[in-house]
Order: sequence, then structure tokens, then C-alpha cells
Amino acid sequence: QVQLVESGGGLVQSGGSLRLSCAASGSIGRINAMAWYRQAPGKARELVARLTTGGTTNYADSVKGRFTISRDSAKNTVYLQMNSLNSEDTAVYSCYADLRIIGSLYSRAFWGQGTQVTVST
Repeated sequence: QVQLVESGGGLVQSGGSLRLSCAASGSIGRINAMAWYRQAPGKARELVARLTTGGTTNYADSVKGRFTISRDSAKNTVYLQMNSLNSEDTAVYSCYADLRIIGSLYSRAFWGQGTQVTVST
């Protein structure tokens, strides 16, 4: 009913930049928030950045000042601009959406399939 499709991952040198995109499609009634999470090998998944419909943003301390989350509401798309990347940013980045499906009374979580970001030193 709802799909989140990520793009933009890849290999980048330390200090470089990447821009991730996540497009939500399907029977979307209302999006409450969208976010990016990441999981590095051997580590727990962590919240990278979150953006609510009202415009509130939250960032992990480790990415503040380097990453920016933004959205195109008309396209149900959220972006993650990542600058000054370093090896500790290497991870699978997954898109998350808290949204309500058309016809449903309640919101629920949806996840994308993940995209690999690898930062080489």
C-alpha cells in the first residue's frame, strides 16, 4: 500500500558529500514525520535525522552541522544532504515514515529497503 524508495547512496571519499532521497508512494493519507536511520556493521541502528510535518528537525549529535534533512511535500520526498563525510558515517541508511494510510484511523511506521553509504579514507 505504501512504498518508500531510497536513492543516492554510494562510495565517497572522506570529506566528500552525498545526497540521499526517499520518495513515499501509495495510499498516503497523511505523513506525520519522515526520518533517516543508519546502521553500521556491528552497531545498533541509530536515528540520523528526523523532520516532522510541522517542520521540526532533530539530528544525531554526530551529524549536527554536517547533515541537513529537508523535504518536498508535493512529492512526498525527504532528502538527506550529507557533507564532510568521514569513515564513521559508513552505514546502511534507511528511510522511515510515520504516516496514515488513506482510510485508516491510525498512523504506523514504514521503512525503506536501505541504501549503502561507504566513506573511504
